[in-house]
Amino acid sequence: MSNEVYQGTGRRKASIARVRMSLGKGAILVNGKDYKNYLCRDTLATVVTQPLEEVDVMKTYDIKVNVNGGGLSGQAGAIRLGIARALLVADSAFRPALKSAGFLTRDSRKVERKKYGQPGARKRFQFSKR
Repeated sequence: MSNEVYQGTGRRKASIARVRMSLGKGAILVNGKDYKNYLCRDTLATVVTQPLEEVDVMKTYDIKVNVNGGGLSGQAGAIRLGIARALLVADSAFRPALKSAGFLTRDSRKVERKKYGQPGARKRFQFSKR
């Protein structure tokens, strides 16, 4: 059982993260790099580790993540959801803690499309009465 791999998929905005988790020392690799180096900002690195800290297994699992699409913020959110789902596969007793913290909910917000006759999705060109 010590060699078992738990998988989870996370999505956010245009990003998709495939998470593979196994028992280990707590290393997190994102696309082959350390997650702190990959995500650059400390706030995004914190977002990724939130589910692990919630159930207090920060140093228990080694995590490998393949993520693509979108920007760093969307990728961090996708990784967080993927890790939370992989933790559920590993131990279903984590569910109440993860659910109450909101880590199992997929953030469905996406970019609204640009409309014709306007410079953006909602913004209008300046109105001229005369």
